[in-house]
This record gives sequence, C-alpha cells and structure tokens, in this order.
Amino acid sequence: MLKRILVAGAALAALAAVPARAATEIQWWHAMSGDLGAKLEKLANDFNASQKDYKIVPVFKGTYPEAMTGAIAAFRAHQQPAIVQVFEVGTGTMMAAKGAVYPVYQLMKDEGVAFDPAAYLPAVTGYYTDQAGNMLSFPFNSSTPVLYINKDDFKKAGLDPEKTPATWPELEADAKKVMAAGAKCGFTAEWPSWTQLENFSALHDVPLGTLDNGFGGVKARLTISNKATVAHWTKLAEWQKTKLFDYGGRQGKADPKFFSGECAMFFGSSASRSNVLLQSKFAVGVGPMPYWPDIIKQPKNSIIGGATLWVLRGRPAAEYKGVAEFFAYLSKPDVQAWWHQNTGYLPITQAAYDLGVKQGYYAKNPGADVGIKQMQRGTPTPSSKGLRFGSFVQIRDIIEEEMENMLAGKETAQQALDNAQKRGNVLLEQFEKSNS
Repeated sequence: MLKRILVAGAALAALAAVPARAATEIQWWHAMSGDLGAKLEKLANDFNASQKDYKIVPVFKGTYPEAMTGAIAAFRAHQQPAIVQVFEVGTGTMMAAKGAVYPVYQLMKDEGVAFDPAAYLPAVTGYYTDQAGNMLSFPFNSSTPVLYINKDDFKKAGLDPEKTPATWPELEADAKKVMAAGAKCGFTAEWPSWTQLENFSALHDVPLGTLDNGFGGVKARLTISNKATVAHWTKLAEWQKTKLFDYGGRQGKADPKFFSGECAMFFGSSASRSNVLLQSKFAVGVGPMPYWPDIIKQPKNSIIGGATLWVLRGRPAAEYKGVAEFFAYLSKPDVQAWWHQNTGYLPITQAAYDLGVKQGYYAKNPGADVGIKQMQRGTPTPSSKGLRFGSFVQIRDIIEEEMENMLAGKETAQQALDNAQKRGNVLLEQFEKSNS
C-alpha cells in the first residue's frame, strides 16, 4: 500500500512539474490612440478571455502611415507582426508588397475557419476585394462621410431642423438662409479630397480613374479633371468668396468651425458622430451627402474611410490559426454591434446592423444609421466601389494642394484639377514602373 501511495505521489508531482502550455502570442500593430485605442484593446482582451490557446497583443505604432510603413520595413527585416491595421488608401501599396501579404480569404480557407463573404456589407468589403471578389484584408474600422447640421441655426432661419438638404441646390439655398439669419458660414468640410472629390465622384457614378478606379491594375491613371468634378469645384470656389463654403484645412482641421457654431453645416465622418454630439453646444442633425440632380437622378453609395486588418506572411504557422479565430470572433454580431455602437464606425456585417435594430439602438440614437443606409444604397458600381491607386497618400496631398490654390484664387477649377491629375499621374507612372 505504502509503495502504491509513493508511486502515485511521484506521478502527481511529475505532472505538477510540467508547466501548462502557454498561449500563442500574436502581435497586432495598430494606429488607434486614446479612447479608441482603449476600445481596441478591450476587443483583444475579450477575445483572449474567450479561449486559452491564443493571446492577441495590441501594439500602438503611431499614425496610419507610420503603422503601414513600419510594418513593411519590419517585414523586410523579418520582424513583422502577424496583423497590421492599414488605412483604406494604403490598399494599393499593401497589395504591391509582393510576398508580404497573406490574403484573408486564403487564410480562412487554409485554417478551416468558417468564413462567408456574403455576410459582410458589399459596400465595405468591395473596397478590399480583388477582381474575382476575394477579400484581401479584414474590414475593421470603416466609416463614410455624412452631412451634419446645426438644428438651432436651421430653426432660426425658418428651416425644418429635421430635414437636411438632399441636393446641392437645396444646400446652397439653406446656406444662404442660415447666413442671412446670422451664421458666419454656410458649410465646411473635413478631409477635403475624401468628401469633395472621392465621395463626390462615387455618389455621382463618375470614375476617378481608368481600369475601374485602379482595381484593374497598376496601369490605372487618374481622370479627375472631368466635367462633373470641374463644375462642382467651380461652385466651391464661388461659394468660398461669400463664405457659403468656408475651407478649414486638411484632415480634421475644419471641425472647430462647426463645433463652435461658426458654420451651420459640416461634412464629416460618420464615425465622428459621438464626438460631434459631445463637442457641439447645439442640437445636431445628421443626413446623407447631397448630390447634383443634373448629374445623376438617384445617387449611388458613398465609399468608405477607416482601415482594415492585413495579415503578413512569415510568422510561425501556429499564429495563423489564432488570427483566423480572432477574425471569426470580430465578425460575431454581438461583437460587431458593440464596436459599432461604442465607436461610431460602421458594422461590417448585416447581422450586426440587424441586431442594432432589434436592440432599438437606432430608434434611441437618431442619425446613427445614416452612414449605413448611405453605404447600402443600390449595388456598388466600378465608380462607387472604391479606389485602388498606388501612392494615393501622396496623391491626396497633391489634390488638396491644388484645391487650396483654387480657393485662394490662384487657379480656376479646371486648372486645379488638370494640375492635380497631371501630377498624380506622374506618381502613378512611377508606381507602375516599380511594381511591374
């Protein structure tokens, strides 16, 4: 008996000496700081708590451009993470990083994790698919521009505060009325190229470039100097003179003009809704982007901003199973609904949106579904699917520089767009040569 007890005790001691298998760590490089960064980390922590095999480790890497270029440099040095968050205009550059990217559709298939592309919103996923419809990266934080209005200014001007202008002629008329009633400016806009060129073109089904806006390959060239865009920019320049439109700068520099009550209307990201409500000291209304009825009778869907998650090759095989499981977790309706409702970013699946409807979220939060409905308007066309041009981060800078020249009276709209197109195509020619 004593011998059996001693043997059993020795066996238990031996088992206790064997450490539990450590979870496989998976680095996720991202570009979200502050409150958004905290919410991103909560997603990772919740996934980690849901299972024991994998541990997602979020690592903040600065701005979107810094995170993307850092990941590419790390890949060349064989020190890359498994996942990197890349903003939408970096798509063409990431695709050109030959051998670096592990396409999401291939990853999910290889790892045998359930993945139904049809479950995701077409206007979101279309931006990140190849010509065969295969999803290359995983949609994460997607947004689209919408129109915000100062309801108090609308009331003061005798306008219906529950009705945002549906067309540009209506917006022009409303801008004149709110200014006559005391507003210093009619409207302003953040991310000027995104709101007043890229999305303008998508809504009006006007191509930004050849080869389906670059989806057809690196030989694509810009066609932004066209009749529709020249007409729109001509109006922007005209309105700037009387402050019906008041340019506030690049990226989000125009935001204070609306928050302070200076401008009665504001083109901004749907993901900014909670911040707009927080910062504004007046009642805020939200509506879809307006359109020119003489260009198109029924506007198309808007296109997205934000970022997706790209998977990089060259990591240990065990990590990729964990990445696939993490993406499946992020796709769950309750997880997506939480992310959407707590950040303002679009839900990437129909099920997540439907869950929000069932929960009564949109009934309690008027305007929160404007961006979603705008994105789902009709079937995306080659001109409203998105864009995929190499070096587009630099091209955006060129576009906005030429817009600023126009608004300063140095160039006409035609000259500004001609110059932006010519300068942008020089970069696309260089991109083609380096990626052919």
